[in-house]
Formats: sequence, structure tokens, C-alpha cells
Amino acid sequence: MAFATTGDGVRLFYESDGQGTPVVFAHEFGGNHWSWEPQVAYFSRRHRCVTYAARGYAPSDIPESLESYAQSRAADDIVDVMDAAGIDKAHIVGLSMGAFACLHAALRHPARVLSAVVAGAGYGSEPEHQEDFRRNAEQVARGFEERGADGFAPIYAESASRVQFQDKDPRGWKLFSERLARHSVRGAANTMRGVQMRRPSLYDLKDSLSAMDVPLLVIVGDEDDHAIQPGIFLKRTVPRSGLAMFPKSGHTLNLEEPALFNRMVAEFIAGVEAGRWQRRDPRSDPAQIMRAD
Repeated sequence: MAFATTGDGVRLFYESDGQGTPVVFAHEFGGNHWSWEPQVAYFSRRHRCVTYAARGYAPSDIPESLESYAQSRAADDIVDVMDAAGIDKAHIVGLSMGAFACLHAALRHPARVLSAVVAGAGYGSEPEHQEDFRRNAEQVARGFEERGADGFAPIYAESASRVQFQDKDPRGWKLFSERLARHSVRGAANTMRGVQMRRPSLYDLKDSLSAMDVPLLVIVGDEDDHAIQPGIFLKRTVPRSGLAMFPKSGHTLNLEEPALFNRMVAEFIAGVEAGRWQRRDPRSDPAQIMRAD
């Protein structure tokens, strides 16, 4: 088993498969390094794929202190894993919590990031829903503490943006729920309170995002309601960004629609590596409806 040691001394488990330009995958709150199996199987044919378990997720360390969990730390953890794996630059791909980590890594360490894919990002960013999100996050943390992971996993797995996965792929959703039931209670609660509840809104990062030159692909499901408007905001704000929306899809995009997800990410990476994922053509002025002169 391979481990990276972070700047604050936390050990993170990681795995590496394949050869080629590296792709690092950052998982969501409800997942783990196993969540990327459909992507590793696909991309490792031509890329070096690195997956890792975030702090708080076994077999990585599960710090007891809440102060060991933060959005900035989650972003830096990606680079610490890259350092341990001997990777100078990589494409980084994240879902939800992992998408926030990838976006912040691109902001904090742009020289290390070839491109970033952020899927299902935005929860807690909408100004009108921020306080509701924080209250809900605290309820989730308490749910793990009071019911245990095995008792709370079936409830969390049937969230409004998860049932699309359950409807399309009952077997895959069942495996997702069973693996969620094995999460560390302390790790889940600390991650929810330390990372999710305290991370800044994407809208508060507008100036930094406007100046970011890292190629970005934003992916959202059209039934993942609290990621849609933040996804549109990212498209309108980040200069070298593109937006893909999956129809009849929820939050767990890479598992719910693995073939579509893989194709979108593969096309994006190919475009970046060919130098074709550039800023929007200035002639495509969003204020213009039709050219009349």
C-alpha cells in the first residue's frame, strides 16, 4: 500500500494504475477511492490514473481534531499525493467535494494542474441557500454520529439528487450505499463540519476565478438542482471553461452515467492536450442576439 504524507503529517492512501499523462481523481463525500473504478478502467489504457482516499476516509488517516479538516487542506492534499507519486503536473478530476478540492487546487497551484474537471460542484454556494446548507450539513454530521454509518447510509443514499442513480442502476446504487455504510463516523462528521460547512461560496471567489487560466470542464446533472446555477456561474466566470449538462441525471455522475462521463472527460483532455481548449472567441459576445451590421 502506498501513502503520501501531507504538510500537516496526515497519511493519505493512494493507488496508481496505467502509464501516460497523469490523471488524479478526487472523490466525493459519499464515496472513496473506489468510486472511480469505471474511470480508472477506461483512462488507464492511455493515462496514469491516481486515486486516493481523502483524510477521514480509511485506509487514509482519520484525524480526531476538526481543525485538521479544511477546504484549503483538501486542495493541498491533491498536490501532496502528486508529490508522493512523483508527478509534476496532472489533469485533475473531482466530483462534488472532490470537485471543490480540484477547483481550489487549480487556484492555489496552477503550475501543477494541466486541466481540471469539476462535476457536481456548488452545494452551499447559492447565497439564498447557504444557511440552509450549513444546517443540513450539521444534520448529516449528527446523523452519522447518532445512527452510525451503517444506520445513516441508507438515508443519505436516498437524497433528492441520489435517487436518479438508484432508479437507473439499482445494483450500482446498492453497492454505493453498502460502501458508504463502512465509512468512519468520526471521519464523516469531521469532513462535513470542517470542509463542507466552512468552505467559501464559489460566488465569493469570482475575482480569483476570473483570473484563472487553467482549462476547466464543468459537469452537472439537470436534476442536481443546487449544482446547476453554480455550474452556470463557473462557465460564465472562468475564462477557459466549458459546461456539460447530463439529462435526467443527479449528483453521482461518474457512477450514474459512466460512459457519458468518460467520453466527456476524454474529449476534454484531448482538446487540452491538442491546445484547442482556449478562451471563448471574443466574437461570441453574449450581449449580441444576432449580428445586424
